[in-house]
Amino acid sequence: MISTSVSVIVVLVAFVNGARNEDDVQPCAKIQTSRSVVPLGSPVTATCVIRDDCPLVVGRAVHIAWRLGDRFLPSSPVANESGRVSEVVIPSFNRTREFLTCCVQASPLQVVAGVEIRAGYPPEAPQNLSCQTNLTYPNTLTCSWDPGQQETHLRTKYSLHTEIRDSNENHTYELQPGVHRYTIPRAGFGFFLDMEIYVKAVNELGEATSAPIVLEPVGAAKFDPPTIWKIETVPKRYGCLKLSWSLSQHQAWMHVFHLNLEVRLMTADSSQWNEQPILVNRVRTTRSVDQCRLRHGTQYLVQIRVRYQQSPWSEWSSSQSGVTLDSAPTGRLDSWMRVSGDHMNKQLNILFWKPSKQFRANGKNVSYIVSLKKLPGENGKLCSTMENYCFFQPPVRAKKVYLSAVNAAGRSSPTEVRICQPRARAVISDVTVIPQDDRSLLVQWRRLLSSSLTGFVVEWRPLLQTDLSFTQFELTGRNQTLLVITGSFEPYKPYGISVYPRFKDGIGLPQTVNAYSRQKAPSMVPKIQIEKIWKSQVELTWDEIPLDQRNGIIQNYKVYYCNRKGPINVVNADLEARRVTLRDLNNVFLYEAFMMVSTFGGSRNGSRIEIQMKSFDAVDVVAIVTVSVIGLLLMVIFIVVTCFSNNKRLKGRFWPAVPDPANSSIKRWTSESTQDSHLAFDNEEPNPMYLSHLSFLDLHVKLTKEDDDPWSSSAEDTSDLGESICGSPFTPGYSGSNSDSVPYATVVFSGPCNSPTPHVYLRSESTQPLLETEESFSPKCYHNMATNGMPSEQCFFGPSHDCVPVKGADPAIVWDDFPFLRALSLNDTQNG
Repeated sequence: MISTSVSVIVVLVAFVNGARNEDDVQPCAKIQTSRSVVPLGSPVTATCVIRDDCPLVVGRAVHIAWRLGDRFLPSSPVANESGRVSEVVIPSFNRTREFLTCCVQASPLQVVAGVEIRAGYPPEAPQNLSCQTNLTYPNTLTCSWDPGQQETHLRTKYSLHTEIRDSNENHTYELQPGVHRYTIPRAGFGFFLDMEIYVKAVNELGEATSAPIVLEPVGAAKFDPPTIWKIETVPKRYGCLKLSWSLSQHQAWMHVFHLNLEVRLMTADSSQWNEQPILVNRVRTTRSVDQCRLRHGTQYLVQIRVRYQQSPWSEWSSSQSGVTLDSAPTGRLDSWMRVSGDHMNKQLNILFWKPSKQFRANGKNVSYIVSLKKLPGENGKLCSTMENYCFFQPPVRAKKVYLSAVNAAGRSSPTEVRICQPRARAVISDVTVIPQDDRSLLVQWRRLLSSSLTGFVVEWRPLLQTDLSFTQFELTGRNQTLLVITGSFEPYKPYGISVYPRFKDGIGLPQTVNAYSRQKAPSMVPKIQIEKIWKSQVELTWDEIPLDQRNGIIQNYKVYYCNRKGPINVVNADLEARRVTLRDLNNVFLYEAFMMVSTFGGSRNGSRIEIQMKSFDAVDVVAIVTVSVIGLLLMVIFIVVTCFSNNKRLKGRFWPAVPDPANSSIKRWTSESTQDSHLAFDNEEPNPMYLSHLSFLDLHVKLTKEDDDPWSSSAEDTSDLGESICGSPFTPGYSGSNSDSVPYATVVFSGPCNSPTPHVYLRSESTQPLLETEESFSPKCYHNMATNGMPSEQCFFGPSHDCVPVKGADPAIVWDDFPFLRALSLNDTQNG
């Protein structure tokens, strides 16, 4: 933009300053340079000449300045009288394009002349010239080349030149700038005439020509992909296939010429073509091509391509399949045997095998037979299968079995397999697996020294597949402790890898690990479940992640938890237990928790759960219940002990002992004693058995300190029986139904007054109240019925003014029927 503006300014100023009238259009100044286009980095010299009649310099001193773009350049005036000529030298012009202007020192600075200088490089000779003929309609010859590595920064033109040698016919084809490819029409060449072709490059600094090439246009033709019509087997020729083919429809006229042919093959069970195609020289489309030295009884996929002499190869044809003739399998099978258990807990031998490098199936449908005998036959056959393994239970004394491959053409030589028994020997440790890439794993292990060790077996299988046909194995030597296993290992899928030691007399204990060729974060995170909640703790559990969802080896389970006001805490859980206990929780807050599961390939977070703590946990409840039960038991024990200590009193409270007058001690007094007592009244002689004292306690009367125990008073202090009875509960004012129970006295007789035996007074065990009647009674008199039907009174206690003795009454009858009153009477007589 700056250069363009300067150019416009130069033109306008020159026109204004130089045009004095309509007829005078000469510029005010002129710049002369050696060249306007120079090599980049070369020096540039320029001279500015100002006209004498230029209005800007008439009658004044002239000072000329130079400017390259926006930068002023030092100049030197040319020695002349006028001083209107100036010269500038640019030692190295490093710009591809710039304006050089000549200015006159005035106010303001006036531009009087200018010139554009361009710089670049001369063109390089075009490289890698090549031409290719198109044999389809329309026929053309297309040539292309490489312009070179260096940019010229100048407009460079290319031209294609052809010369037909036999006809001296020359053609030049001009190309647009920047185009490095040109297609020559069919009129400019002949198919079978030699042509010399070259390319010329031209710009303002020079020109260059490519190295010429000489070719025959048909020899530069790239054919269309050929077509395989059919593939047939060669009769009685094992390992041979016959290919019938042709060119495309537009190139079918070339069948009369000899062509070169390449064949590539691939077995049907492979995924790669053979490394080196098979070359067949000078073949015609009218002839078929035989391919031999192939595997017998094998299906092949075949492709071909063609060219003429040194022309480029055509593209590969579409694939066609063919099968060689079958023959009996050849070579041996690699195998190994171990013992396995079935669902019936029976020990079964399982034999695995695979083709060795020398084995050839030589047929499509190949089966395998395990037999106890070398010669073929049904006798001794243990199993027959088309898989790569077999379960069988050999006889007890069998030491070896024979493995053979069978197809429609025959049976291979048997491979002898020794029956190896399991041995409880562990010589392998520290098995590790390191992924190499998606198709290989490095297995390493450590071994212990053992003289009977003969080698190792490395066995692997996909854990998500239950079919044993996916099991693969490799046999190694006894000194080998690492192995690179290859196969189609799927990323993020688990594989079980086992290393077995082999001994002379059997197979030892294996070491097994799980491995992944590539790992990533698990596809799922198990849901956390609350197992138990205490006052300040909670136990969380979760289920195991399904094997197909793990995507790698689980490294850890981390449980993050927090409340709204606290920091985030993390707990690492045990991989096997799959449970964790969160401790020191506050039952006031609501907690949130989530789990993160990690593998070597990444981590994934699970969903959040809320945990509400309990105010009382099971421990508190158990403690409270325990204390309550213990307190209740202590209370029950105390009550029981109290009950046993007060058994008689409680028994009397709940089961009252009602006195039986018929069984009282007074009833048991003998009639003789009664009689003797009765006689004492008459004879006034001492009675050997008499009632010494009887008193009653009135619970309504408060006893003094001296009378606290009325039962313990001596015989000398006894009161009159009449007074005692009259002051007892038998008084008219006593009501037995409304009073408390009164203890009865047990009366024990003592001897006469001069007898050394003391009086004995005992409390009764009964606390029941006396039996009473509705009528009140008085102990003073006893009412009897008179013989004549009229009531009568009899006095028992001597004369009284309350009662008068009845005449004619019989005292003997009264005393015999009422012994208690008789005893009272006796006591009263004695006291009197």
